[in-house]
Amino acid sequence: HLVDPSPWPLVASIGALSLTFGGVMFMHNYSGGGQLLCLGIITVLYVMITWWRDIIREAAFEGQHTSAVQDGLRLGMILFIVSEVMFFFAFFWAFFTSSLAPVFNIGGVWPPAGLEVISPWGLPLLNTVLLLSSG
Repeated sequence: HLVDPSPWPLVASIGALSLTFGGVMFMHNYSGGGQLLCLGIITVLYVMITWWRDIIREAAFEGQHTSAVQDGLRLGMILFIVSEVMFFFAFFWAFFTSSLAPVFNIGGVWPPAGLEVISPWGLPLLNTVLLLSSG
């Protein structure tokens, strides 16, 4: 079962491209970078709102979401969450690899020499407590 064709994937990709180029241009102080960045943000937010509106409309009012479509949406969300878990696992793997077995290039010590280390007992601890208590 297929629902009606949607313009939102194309518009979202154009918005993401504008957001990316605008961010790079803004960070490198090119003229028009801030405007392109704002245009990209507005476009992505607009697409998010209208695309979800269309999905809710298709499901609730038009009855187009059969059990196969609902299973597809559920599988898509599960795959998204699994990909995020793998993404963060890779980041933590890289961090622990470089901190527990530092290579010769960084002097064989962790943290590398010349790097200013933030005390974990101030703001980082407060942020961690806030994050854990909000869940």
